[in-house]
Amino acid sequence: MNPRSASSPAAPRWMRMMLWVAGIYNILWGAWAVLFPTALFDWLGMAQPSYPQLWQCIGMIVGVYGVGYAIAATDPARHWPVVLVGLLGKVFGPIGMAQAVWEGSLPAAFAVTCVTNDVIWWVPFGLVLKHAWEVHLGQSEEAEKGPLPGERTLLAEAVTSTGQSLAELSQETPLLLVFLRHSGCTFCREALADLARVRQAIEASGTRIALVHMGEPAAFATFSGQYGLSDLPAVADPSRRLYGGLGLRRGKISQLLGWKVWWRGFQAFLRGHRVGKFEGDVTQLPGVFLIFRGGVLRRHFHQTSADRPDYQVLAKAP
Repeated sequence: MNPRSASSPAAPRWMRMMLWVAGIYNILWGAWAVLFPTALFDWLGMAQPSYPQLWQCIGMIVGVYGVGYAIAATDPARHWPVVLVGLLGKVFGPIGMAQAVWEGSLPAAFAVTCVTNDVIWWVPFGLVLKHAWEVHLGQSEEAEKGPLPGERTLLAEAVTSTGQSLAELSQETPLLLVFLRHSGCTFCREALADLARVRQAIEASGTRIALVHMGEPAAFATFSGQYGLSDLPAVADPSRRLYGGLGLRRGKISQLLGWKVWWRGFQAFLRGHRVGKFEGDVTQLPGVFLIFRGGVLRRHFHQTSADRPDYQVLAKAP
């Protein structure tokens, strides 16, 4: 998520204020632990630590995090690594605390520090990272934008594995053009299995099928061959020029990792569609287009990476 420019689009005011508050809180808490290393133990009625210097070291670390949060507050999207490291610490810390309380190494009362130091920051820090991700996607789309030709030109320029362009293949009969995600994606594998299942019916209706992917042609031919589809015309588009030219975009976090996506992924996994090696842009959303005589007759844009369209319906000429 490295920025492409010196500064990122302004984050919502509450994000900047929240990070300032987190920074001030960490600095004050760290200073308290350094200057008064026995205070918390006295307050909780616990035995004093044998090595208070260790507690003071923890205070110094917490205080340094506070400086990082204050810096991140100036541009949350640009300084997302600071927020990510902070969130990881705020997740792993309570896990270690829970284990210590479970084993009896620390009293349950000591876990109160995790509430104010860690738990209450999970959601706001997570939202900052979500914002940074969306800024990254937006900047990437802007950076990749260029003077693309029109759809008909792109379809005429896109040469398939058969040696013919997509426009040429669509001259006599409609062409169902299926854009896939990266080959390691569970849903990409499910899509190929679905296409293999309905291929005969689609072709019997007079519509051909072609695939667009982001991998290497030879590797994709082997991959699609696992589903009996290696003979279908395929276009390798690793630069995502055809994807972007036909309006397909990268997905937001909710579209790629939302709870519905996870649930669908779990279902697909149980049906045998395993996860494989990533090849291509993992954020790219797929889509389906019905092409005829070099023009687009129908468009289907996936709203999430988990969408499972009805290819037979999409293949019917309007």
